[in-house]
Amino acid sequence: MKYNLPRQRWKFYDRNPSLVNNLMTNLGISPIVAEVIVNRGINSLEQAQAYVNPEVVNLPSPIDEFPDLVKSIEILKNAIAQGQKIAICGDYDADGMTSTALLIRALRHLKGKVDYAIPSRMKDGYGINCRIVEEFKKEGVSLVLTVDNGISAYDAIARAKELDLQVIITDHHDLPPKLPPADAILNPKLLPKTSPYWGLAGVGVAYVLAVCTAQALGKVKGLAKTLLELYTVGTIADLAPLTGVNRRWLKRGLKLLPNSDIVGIRALSMYAGVNGDKKLLNSDDIGFKLGPRVNAIGRLDDPQIIIELLTTEDEEVAATRALQCEQINGTRQNLCKVIEQEAIQLIEDTPINWQDDRVLFVINDNWHHGVIGIVAYRLVERYGVPVFIGTYEEENPGSIRGSARGTEEFNVFEALQFCDDLLGKYGGHKAAGGFGFPRENLALIHSRLRNFSHECLIPEYLKPLVKIDTKISFTDISFELLKEIDSLYPWGIENKSPIFWSSEVRVISQKLTRSGEHLQVTLAHDNIPLKAIAWRWHQYFPLPPMIDVAYKLKEHEWQGKKSIQLELAGVRSSSPSSLK
Repeated sequence: MKYNLPRQRWKFYDRNPSLVNNLMTNLGISPIVAEVIVNRGINSLEQAQAYVNPEVVNLPSPIDEFPDLVKSIEILKNAIAQGQKIAICGDYDADGMTSTALLIRALRHLKGKVDYAIPSRMKDGYGINCRIVEEFKKEGVSLVLTVDNGISAYDAIARAKELDLQVIITDHHDLPPKLPPADAILNPKLLPKTSPYWGLAGVGVAYVLAVCTAQALGKVKGLAKTLLELYTVGTIADLAPLTGVNRRWLKRGLKLLPNSDIVGIRALSMYAGVNGDKKLLNSDDIGFKLGPRVNAIGRLDDPQIIIELLTTEDEEVAATRALQCEQINGTRQNLCKVIEQEAIQLIEDTPINWQDDRVLFVINDNWHHGVIGIVAYRLVERYGVPVFIGTYEEENPGSIRGSARGTEEFNVFEALQFCDDLLGKYGGHKAAGGFGFPRENLALIHSRLRNFSHECLIPEYLKPLVKIDTKISFTDISFELLKEIDSLYPWGIENKSPIFWSSEVRVISQKLTRSGEHLQVTLAHDNIPLKAIAWRWHQYFPLPPMIDVAYKLKEHEWQGKKSIQLELAGVRSSSPSSLK
């Protein structure tokens, strides 16, 4: 029988036995976990100690790191003291909405007069624009705060200055060639890459500004915990790098969330099934349960729902808004499935020659651009090449709006810059971005992206990447090992959850889930059986009877009984040469 196995490239970290032994001896950890730590870029005992316990690191003050932070605090203090109206312009993703809610809570606590606006995904697209600026002016606003946007909005910020508005930009996206003429700019991309603040998401920059302003006014008490909770949700949901201050602050924040002071987070957690008896949440609880429910609103509905959810003190309002999140997230899931299936059919039936192009560029006229970014990510997982996916705008069929997701060796923002003269509006960072352009530029942009991809991608990069930490046996797998791994949380971007592998594993049983989308398998190795799940692997069913498997370790609970389950990340045919 011919089996359809995933097209993948397995990449193994270089071994460093002497450092592994050093960490085992001095930190009292297992060789498996020592190897995982070394694979996270750690190259000394001192770095490992900081990685295991980020609280031991002496952090520089953000005031010493961000050049415009003192100026920003003074502008805010003066606006509050003079009773000026402050307006926040956020974004419609989880980062932008949690940032907006964080600053609303902070400014209300500091007795500021605050309002907000979030651009419409459907009508405005990403970021502050001249229409919003002019409306702020009509409403008597004196100070504009952007969160999670603004760094590329030169025209809108210039218009704000023409109208005599003060502007503080707080953003984390990559820098354009020309910075907007704001009164102050807080963006970690203006800092050296060595700064512990360099990886902050938009909500992290808002958190720094809010906490430092509250400290300057002597009013941190009663505020810090709620702000840290919002920072935690927004940072993980935005897939920010879990390094530097993010790692330190998230370790604190994840302990707070099971007993959140924010009624909206408690209501959302109940619907997402993460309230339970947990002493701390993990990044998967936010990344796969809370975050998608927040993001779904910005993708398909009115972001005001999330702002109310995260700023209300009324439990009834919170419950109503959380229910809306749950329902809209269900709609989002169904839309994603339909669009993903249509995209795959379009790619394979046309056919689109993505291997020669070294990029997947796919446009359709009836896709909802609120969810195509998620579909782009799934297509990257399936095909292993950068994906640019777009749809025609309803109000303006002459324009195309889209999303992009990259691969390890491909920088999305640089690719968009490479097409700068052909695009209208665009922004993003290495891993993801958004863009818009006139439909007449479609062929030219496709050609330009193809050229860019040929410059940075060689043929062997055109497969989904599985980065593997170390080889283990099923005899090594235990709750003790799982506990040791979990102590290194949070896992995420730039601190990926470890992937192990085992060779010559027997497939005892396998079946598709009731939905027909996922694959459930029972595997055996060294006479030890373990259950495994492979998300969205229906196309690889059935697997051959003997395989090499790459996997993550997960705790699984069913009817009060806990077990260890494998989450499959990779499969390949077993062979006598599987000795890596």
